[in-house]
Amino acid sequence: MRLLLVEDDPLLGDGLQRALRADGYTVDWVDRGDQVLGALQREHFDLVLLDLGLPGLDGIQVLKKLRSGDSPIPVIIVSARDALPDRIEGLDAGADDYLVKPFELDELRARIRARLRRGDEAQHDEIVVGELRIRPESQEVWRNDELVSLPRREFTLLLELVRNRGRVLTRERLEQALYGWSGDVESNALEVHVHHLRKKLGSDVIRTVRGVGYSVAAT
Repeated sequence: MRLLLVEDDPLLGDGLQRALRADGYTVDWVDRGDQVLGALQREHFDLVLLDLGLPGLDGIQVLKKLRSGDSPIPVIIVSARDALPDRIEGLDAGADDYLVKPFELDELRARIRARLRRGDEAQHDEIVVGELRIRPESQEVWRNDELVSLPRREFTLLLELVRNRGRVLTRERLEQALYGWSGDVESNALEVHVHHLRKKLGSDVIRTVRGVGYSVAAT
């Protein structure tokens, strides 16, 4: 799952990015409010962690612009503005949740998990695709009732494909899901992950669309 962190405090931003990456998320970080909408228009994210007191554009204005464009992406406000009117304003502007700084990291993690479960297949116990059963919450995969061990990035790649089954996802989209804006991605890294998944799950699970990307069948 790919998160967009919007935070202008460099120490807090760096700490959150490191902690959430260690949890298995792909986390990209911007420190200005006027960078958010462009990032969301250009690339795919699953959730936004949004500070309010931002340079360039205040977080509330970011959120209003986002919702006026009918974007359904989940947004959790993470702000030091703790007064009741501020919390009400944030939720009325379209936030899905509001967490007041300072906070415990475990609470943020729980709120992210809860938000990602809602309105998504992850709210169910498992996703079934052919002979595969996938549990997003526990990151477990079974093939014909046999548990298959997948490293984090292989699981992330598989989940991205099955959540978009029937659609062809480009190399760029999949690399973003796996690595975010990291500049140290080897040119054949995606192919290596696909190769390993095919060895473990069957050669016909992931289809190559030459010159475009990869897909998983709709059924």
